[in-house]
Amino acid sequence: MPSRSESAVGLLVAMQAFLIWGLSPLYWNHLSHVPAFETLMHRVVWSLAFLVPILVFQKKMGPFLKALTSLRTLAVLTVTTCLVGGNWFLFIWSINHGHVMQTSLGYYINPLVTVFLGMIFLKERLTTRQKIAVLLAGLGVAWLTIDYGTLPWISLALPFSFAFYGLIRKVVDVGPLVGLTVETLLMAVPATLYLGNLAAAGDGVFLHTGVATDLLLMGTALMTALPLLLFNLGAKALTLSTIGFIQYLAPTCTFLLAVFYFKEPLDPSLVRTFLLIWSALALVTWDSIAVYRRQAKPAEAA
Repeated sequence: MPSRSESAVGLLVAMQAFLIWGLSPLYWNHLSHVPAFETLMHRVVWSLAFLVPILVFQKKMGPFLKALTSLRTLAVLTVTTCLVGGNWFLFIWSINHGHVMQTSLGYYINPLVTVFLGMIFLKERLTTRQKIAVLLAGLGVAWLTIDYGTLPWISLALPFSFAFYGLIRKVVDVGPLVGLTVETLLMAVPATLYLGNLAAAGDGVFLHTGVATDLLLMGTALMTALPLLLFNLGAKALTLSTIGFIQYLAPTCTFLLAVFYFKEPLDPSLVRTFLLIWSALALVTWDSIAVYRRQAKPAEAA
C-alpha cells in the first residue's frame, strides 16, 4: 500500500493531468484559425514523434512490437483508433465552434455512460443508487432536448465514443502508453499522407501562418501525451475512489471556462440539466465509496 507521502504526490500529479484536460479548450481555441481536421492530423503526427522516444526510454518497445504483430490485438486497436480519433476531432471541432459548454456536459456524463454500457454489454448489475443516477442523467438529456428542440448530440457523442473506447480496450491486454502509441501509429499513416498532399498543394497551415501556429501545432503532442503520462504516474498511488472524485476536476474547469472565459450563455434549461447530472454523479460517487469501504474492510482484517 502506498505511503501517505506517496499518495500526496500521486494526488498532485493526477490533479495536474485533469487540470490540463480541463483547461485544454484554451489551447485548442488558439488554433481555431486552423481547420479542425488539419489540427487533428498534426496532433496525430506530432504525438507519434513524442510517444516513440518515451516507449524507448521506458523500455516498452517489446510490448509495442508484440501488439503490432498480433492480428487480434491489431484488429481491436484499429476499432479503438477510429473511436479515439473521432473523439479527438469532435472535441477540437466543438471548442472551435463555440460548444465548450456541451463538451463539459459530455464529460460529466461520461462516468454515467460507462456504468450504463457496463450494464448493457458486460451484464453488470447496477445498485439502486446507480440505477437512479442513470435515470437522472437520462432525464437531464431529455429535458434539454425538449427545451432546445434538438438532441445535444455533442454532449452524447463525446461520452459514448470514449466509453465505447474504454469498453473495447478491455478486450486486449496492452498498457495505456503502448495502446495509445499503436493507435497513434495507425492514424499517423493517413495523417502523414493528408498533410503531405496539403503541403504539395500549398494549402497547409504549417510553415505558412507564422511561428506561433507552428509551435502550437507541434505542441499538440504534449497536450495529448503529457496528461496521460501524469495520470498513469499519479493513479498508481491513489485509490479508485480518490480518482473517482478528482476526475470531475476536468469537466468542472471546462464548465467554468465556458461561462467566464468563452461567455457562453447559461440558460435555465442548461442549469436544470447540469443539476440533474451533478446529482447523478453524487449518487455514483457515493456508491463507489460505499463499495470501496466494504471491500477494504476484509483486506484490512486479513
